[in-house]
Amino acid sequence: MEISMPPPQIYVEKTLAIIKPDIADKEEEIQDIILRSGFTIVQRRKLHLSPEHCSNFYVKQYGKMFFPNLTAYMSSGPLVAMILARHKAISYWKELLGPSNTLVAKETHPDSLRAIYGTDDLRNALHGSNDFAAAEREIRFMFPEVIIEPIPVGQAAKDYLNLYVTPTLLEGLTALCKEKPADPLIWLADWLLKNNPNKPKLCHNPAAEEP
Repeated sequence: MEISMPPPQIYVEKTLAIIKPDIADKEEEIQDIILRSGFTIVQRRKLHLSPEHCSNFYVKQYGKMFFPNLTAYMSSGPLVAMILARHKAISYWKELLGPSNTLVAKETHPDSLRAIYGTDDLRNALHGSNDFAAAEREIRFMFPEVIIEPIPVGQAAKDYLNLYVTPTLLEGLTALCKEKPADPLIWLADWLLKNNPNKPKLCHNPAAEEP
């Protein structure tokens, strides 16, 4: 009887954080707060968006009264975009930010980042993805080369490694001990490339072309 292993559970999610142009010089101290709050900064880049890029990023706000001021504000100077990861990253980052309106944040959440660094309802210092779908879209926008996938940890990571990595790796390490090559790392790397069970297999009988 064949036993199939259930797919690994995922415990870590990612969100997009933006340090907006007017407080980009506070990046170091804000990153320190982020790290002390249990986040990992997976990737970071500093960039200066054009008004057109800002319009595309905030496309869901298009048509609202504040939209022209928003795009002008976000394109007024360099900003810092970061991919943050941790358990429930989206909700925890939103909680750390506080209300989107800085004036409200100062009254109701005086210890939040927007209360500390924001100026008014428009210049609220920082951005955070609203939900998982928004996080995925926004990360792709700011980091187009990044593959969006959750990070497995704990038992999920062990399940993944035991299913896909450990069997082949143990076989390679056993062969390595038998051979005892002068450069074991290079030898093992070559062995893994040659014995990768997921390596594409070439077809030696190409299909005939249709007329």
